[in-house]
Amino acid sequence: MSFQTAVENTHEIAECLKPGLRALGNDSRRIVMSNTSSCEGSVNLDACLANKYPQSNRWDYCFAYDGEVFFVEVHSAITSEVATVIRKLEWLKQWLINSAPELDRLKAQSRTPYYWIQSSGFSILPQSKQFRAAVQAGIKPIARLELR
Repeated sequence: MSFQTAVENTHEIAECLKPGLRALGNDSRRIVMSNTSSCEGSVNLDACLANKYPQSNRWDYCFAYDGEVFFVEVHSAITSEVATVIRKLEWLKQWLINSAPELDRLKAQSRTPYYWIQSSGFSILPQSKQFRAAVQAGIKPIARLELR
């Protein structure tokens, strides 16, 4: 199944598919692809799902590259925000299971499908409990995502 079909079959986001990384707006500069023609489209999950889940900690984006789907959260990388990003990741995983199973089946297998891209500098001490919690949750901030 293609990314486009999976998005179109997910009624909550069916109208939100954009070509390339356009759904990411200015955040698209945080993602580097060796072959941009392998990008199959993107969805701004946060904007698209805001009306349905107004009080939830929604994840930002998803996009497909080279046959795999990746999920990206652009967020401050400071100690006080670690718990928020972990809640966003938990929300995303539950949303995928409950509302977007076809998209869930397409998530990246060659590497982690979930990325926290820092919106500015990195201010989480490596020895802190927050850093350990992020690592344990399978997500830690990176400056940019490079897909080769």
